[in-house]
Amino acid sequence: MSTKTNFKRIALVAVAALGLGLLTSVPAKAVGNLTVTVTNGTFVAGKADTTTGAEIAISATIEDPRDTITVSVVGNGTLGDSVVASTSRVARIIYVDTSTAARSSVGTLAASVGSGAPSASAKLDSVTVTSGTLFAITSATQGNVGAKFDIQVDSVSAPIIAGTYSFTVFVKQYTSGVAQPVTTSYAISLVSAAVVSVATVPSAVTSFVNLKAAATAAGTASASDALTSSVSTAGTTAGYLFVGNRNAADNSATAEDSITATVTGAGQVCATTGFATPVVGTCGKSIKVSAVGDYQFVLQADGSAGNSSVALSASVAGWSYTKNATFYSKAAKTITATVAHPLLKVGSNSGAVRVTAVDATGVNWTGTFYIVASAAADALVGGSATTPVACGAYSATVGYAACDISTITTGTAKFKVIDAATVALATATSNEVTTTVTAGVPASVKLSFDKTSYAPNERARIYVTPLDAAGKEMQSVTADLLAAGGVSINGGISFTGSTTTAESLTATSITTSASSSSTSGAKAGSMVYTVYMPSAGGTVTLSATGGAGLPVAARVAVTATATVTDSGAAALAAVTALATTVASLKTLITTLTNLVLKIQKKVKA
Repeated sequence: MSTKTNFKRIALVAVAALGLGLLTSVPAKAVGNLTVTVTNGTFVAGKADTTTGAEIAISATIEDPRDTITVSVVGNGTLGDSVVASTSRVARIIYVDTSTAARSSVGTLAASVGSGAPSASAKLDSVTVTSGTLFAITSATQGNVGAKFDIQVDSVSAPIIAGTYSFTVFVKQYTSGVAQPVTTSYAISLVSAAVVSVATVPSAVTSFVNLKAAATAAGTASASDALTSSVSTAGTTAGYLFVGNRNAADNSATAEDSITATVTGAGQVCATTGFATPVVGTCGKSIKVSAVGDYQFVLQADGSAGNSSVALSASVAGWSYTKNATFYSKAAKTITATVAHPLLKVGSNSGAVRVTAVDATGVNWTGTFYIVASAAADALVGGSATTPVACGAYSATVGYAACDISTITTGTAKFKVIDAATVALATATSNEVTTTVTAGVPASVKLSFDKTSYAPNERARIYVTPLDAAGKEMQSVTADLLAAGGVSINGGISFTGSTTTAESLTATSITTSASSSSTSGAKAGSMVYTVYMPSAGGTVTLSATGGAGLPVAARVAVTATATVTDSGAAALAAVTALATTVASLKTLITTLTNLVLKIQKKVKA
């Protein structure tokens, strides 16, 4: 045998041995019957769930408990990559369910199979595609395993963009603990439809316009208008016309529309940028702007006084609104003052005088009012004859401005109201009002109704009134006017409101009102309770005893009564009276008839 032949034989033996060695390094059996099914998804942002996501369904047969299947996802294309690189929108892999719950185990791995055992996951747990975390399917026993996963896109801080989000799914098979997996990949996508909340189409249903005294923040909900008036000095801001330019989902940032504001009468309207501190742009009688989302106009004076009407309309949504304001002249023409508190106390008296005014055009003048004592002698009682004091701001809700008076001593003083900070600069002066300052001490207390007679269930006012030593009503006071138990009532009255419950009548410390009100029934110098009289007729009696805030001699019982007229009893009384009248008439007719008969007999005779 030649040397060449021997070398060939040796080489064949080596190759055969090497081949056998390679065969023994391959696992005895890989993960079997692996099937991966991907299903694309379609969703609307904000409405995504496990029925709209893209689905990954995996099934396989595991022979070795060390066999593992992992699932991961990466983004493709413009939108798929965008949710991987961004933190404002993210893609998530969601574990939905297993196909063999008794055998299949689903967990997460921080990196790979070699990093340790998977951490157990519960259904609907999710991982983001950027986290590097894998879902892993394992089993403690041989057999069929499987699981389903969803891919969804979520908005974190930015709206979802409509379009197709493309991804690649990687499924890796780790067999019998071998570190080198078998990898397969699958294309999958999610299609997002246009989202209602980012639609640009404005809606007349959700859009609105508010007239406000102060600037309004974007996104603010619709509220009631402010009653707006301003001095007519050109350029003075009277108010803000806030336009809630909204789409059907009430989104305040995306609806696109052309909005026109037109002023009829006094004033002008101005375009702006910004909301909290809007920057004023072009002004005029009519301004048209292109708005994306909420918008705000400024209403300004143009130098003329009178009523102002602002018509606002939207070209696309088709809505229209009209808002009204007034512009008054710099100077008032007529000022009218009235006394709110007929009896003042020594010291501070809030809202003692009420004042209204109109300008030369008859428009309500709502500038700053000042109250001043009419003469030096009046100033000795209260106020000042030389330095007017500013009154409170005019309130459109109640229809007047309130002026405070600080008094020094008891007595009578006259005051007037002007439209300037000094008497010399005033262009209008009100009528004089007279106030009386008292410092009476409660010497007795009385109870009273506002009427002497009521219909069944009619509303009634009960007054608790302190009197001074002369028996006169006093300035507002707070004192223990009643003894324990307060006011008791013998009739079946009922109550309404937080200050007219049965418990309130048991109060012993009473604070009397400084002013009267036709609305609430308040009366200056008294405490008022509102009650409803019984449904049956009869007499209702109030009873109380003077309290510790009165002299000992005045701590005696006091009462007051009123009558409830029963409509049924009244009707019966009327019928009875009528019957009596009819009987009287019948007797009279009989008497007259007898008289006529007698006369006839005499005539015949």
